[in-house]
Amino acid sequence: MQIHRLIKNLMVIPLIGAFSFTGFSQNLDPYLQELIQKGLKKNQSIQINEINAEQAEIDQKLAKSTFIPKVTLNGSYTRLNDDITFDQETQDLLMATQKLLIKEAAGIPFNTPLPPGAELREPANLQNKNILKSSVDVDWILFSGFEVTNAVKASKHKASSLNYLGMAEKDKLAIQIITAYDQLALVYASEKVLETSAEYLKEQSLFVKKAIENGLATPIERKKIELAQQKLVGKEIDFQNKKTLLIEQLVQLTGEEKNQLEMMVPKLDFNRLSNTDDQEKRNEIKALEEAELAVQYKAKMEKSHFIPKIAATGHYEFLEKDLSLLDPKWYVGVGIKWNVFDGFQSHLKSKKTQLEGLKYRTQIEEAEEMIALSIVNEKLNYKSKVQTVKTVEKEVELAQETYKLINQQHKNSLASINDVLDALTELEKAKFKYEEAIYNQRKAVTALLHAKGTLNY
Repeated sequence: MQIHRLIKNLMVIPLIGAFSFTGFSQNLDPYLQELIQKGLKKNQSIQINEINAEQAEIDQKLAKSTFIPKVTLNGSYTRLNDDITFDQETQDLLMATQKLLIKEAAGIPFNTPLPPGAELREPANLQNKNILKSSVDVDWILFSGFEVTNAVKASKHKASSLNYLGMAEKDKLAIQIITAYDQLALVYASEKVLETSAEYLKEQSLFVKKAIENGLATPIERKKIELAQQKLVGKEIDFQNKKTLLIEQLVQLTGEEKNQLEMMVPKLDFNRLSNTDDQEKRNEIKALEEAELAVQYKAKMEKSHFIPKIAATGHYEFLEKDLSLLDPKWYVGVGIKWNVFDGFQSHLKSKKTQLEGLKYRTQIEEAEEMIALSIVNEKLNYKSKVQTVKTVEKEVELAQETYKLINQQHKNSLASINDVLDALTELEKAKFKYEEAIYNQRKAVTALLHAKGTLNY
C-alpha cells in the first residue's frame, strides 16, 4: 500500500521540527499566508497525493457500486447452414398424432380416412436457420458475504489516510516557505544594520576630514575609514546575493512573480508564545491510524471469503420469432455461491494483512514516542532562544554605549580611530547577533508549534 512507503519516509525526518503542525496563522504576515497557499497549489508532490486520495475515493464508490444491478442489452444475428428439425421418425409420429386428433374432433373412427378438406401442419422447426435476437439481462448481487461492506470501509479509511498524509506534506512545504521568508527578513534586517554602520562611518569620515584640515589627524585615519567602508560594501554584496537566492527559492516554492517578491519587505519581529501546553494529534499519527483501520477492514474482507454470496439474475427476449422451441421468452432466478475450501488462501491472505496492521500499530507507537520527545526538546529550545534574545539585547545596549563613549573620547583625542572602528565593529556584530537571535527565536516558535500540532497557516 502506497501509504506505507510515504509514512515511512516521514518517520525518518530529523527530530527537531519533524512533525506536522496545525494554530499560528494570527502571527503570520498576510502576504506570507498568501505565499503558502500559492505554494500548496503549485507543489507537484501535494498534487500527486491529492490524486491518490481521489483514486481511493473512487475505489470506495466502485466497491459500493457492486450492489447496483447491472443491466446488459444484447443483440445478435446468426445464420445456420440449415433449419434444426426433428428426426424423420419423430416427424412421422407428430403427423400421425395430428391425424388422430382431427378424427377425434370430427367424431369418426380412428381407422377411417381423414375427412375431405382437413389440413395438416408440418411439424415446427426446433430452430430456424435465420436467428435474430434482442434481449436484456439483469444481474444483481444481493449479499456479498460482507466482502463489499468491508471493502467500502477499507477504501474509506485509505482515502482518509491519504488525506491526512497530504496535510502532513502541506505542513512540510509551509515550513519551507516560512523559513525562506524569515531568512529573507533576516537579510533585510541585516541590511538595515549595515545602513546604520554606513551612517556612522560617514560621520567619522567627515570628522576625520576636518581633523586632517586642522592638523589633528593623519590621512592614515581616513584610509582606515575608507577600508571599513569598502568592507561594508562587500557585506552588502553578500546580502544582496543571499536575497537573490532566497527570492529565487520562494519563486520555485510558490510560483509567485519575482518582481512581486522583490517589492516585499518582510519584518523580523519577536514572537512570544502565550501558551506552550496546547497540543493536538499530529497528521502523521492520524494517517497511520487510518491506514491501520484500512488494513483491518481489508483483513475482514479477505476472511469473509467463506461466507456464501447470493445473487439474482433475469433475462427477457424482445423478439420471439426466432426463438427455438426450447428457448424461454424470459426467466428470473436466485443463486448462491459458497466457497467451502480454497486451499487456505483466504486465511493466509487475511493473516498477512493483519500483520501489516501490526506494523502500522508499531509505527504509531514509535511516532508517539518521537513526538513526546520532540515536544520536550522544542520547549527547552524555545526557552533557550527567548533567553538568548534577552541576553543579546543587553549586548547591543552595551556595544551602543561603548561606541558612544569611545567616539566621544576620539573627538577629545583620548582614543584612536582604531578604537572607534573596533567599537563600531563590535556594535555591528551585536546587532547582527540580535537579528539572528530573533530569527532563531521565531524558528523555535515554529518548531515547537509544529511538534505539538498547533500551527496553522
